[in-house]
Amino acid sequence: MKKLLFQLDTDMHPAVFDSVVAYDGGADHVIGHGNVTPDNVAPLVEGTIFTRAPKEKRFTAIFVGGSDMAAGQELFKAVQKMFFADFRVSVMLDSNGSNTTAAAGVAKLMSSGAVKGKKTVVLAGTGPVGMRAAALLAREGADVSLTSRDQQRADQACKAIAERFEVNVTPIEAKDNAARAKAIADAQVVFATGAAGVELLGEDDWANNKTIELMADANATPPLGIGGTGMMDKGKDYDGRIMWGAIGFGTLKLALHRACIDKLFEAHDQVFDAENIFDLAKTMA
Repeated sequence: MKKLLFQLDTDMHPAVFDSVVAYDGGADHVIGHGNVTPDNVAPLVEGTIFTRAPKEKRFTAIFVGGSDMAAGQELFKAVQKMFFADFRVSVMLDSNGSNTTAAAGVAKLMSSGAVKGKKTVVLAGTGPVGMRAAALLAREGADVSLTSRDQQRADQACKAIAERFEVNVTPIEAKDNAARAKAIADAQVVFATGAAGVELLGEDDWANNKTIELMADANATPPLGIGGTGMMDKGKDYDGRIMWGAIGFGTLKLALHRACIDKLFEAHDQVFDAENIFDLAKTMA
């Protein structure tokens, strides 16, 4: 029985990255559909749940992707609303790679030190990776703040995190490096999740900070989000500060993505979102 993965993408073109990783994760065939919305997804889901016999449904799975996490979440919900009784298949959400990236980054931070009870700042955290990372850290007991150049965006992101994950994250407006340096003044954990090629902290902004214990940066495009560090850093010690660069924890991100795809085909009723993707990441880190 062939393992079929239906890649439902909210963008026009299904992501090539996700297709490649799906094959590497064990799918025999990846069938991509673009411009998928909650309004047009029903026939696609029906095709997955009304075909194979119950004992064979585990060989069919759905992956929800695209560049927009908000749109992905709505599509993810719509897919699951189509399921009933034993008419269901396993499904995974990883829009913009945000679940696997955040899970891998936080898992690697935790492999280097405790985060529970630690003051933690997610820099430029209003994007999908930042919001997921902030939520996962808060669920692990960290005292999390999230920065944005705009207070309203920070407020909205923290509200969305509270509604989705039932954890509290503090919003902080930080318009420039100086403001972000102030935001991390007494932090023990710092996770930079800004846009590619945007420096969020200069080396002086963190090198003179004696409270920092753990750092990570999701940006792999120079200039890096945390200046004076390396994208290849794998738990590198910078005078007592342990650093994970984007490529450093990116190895786990790819392995995690592949592992999730593989597990989709172990049963027909699994749901992979941030929480259980993170649970798997912790076992792999």
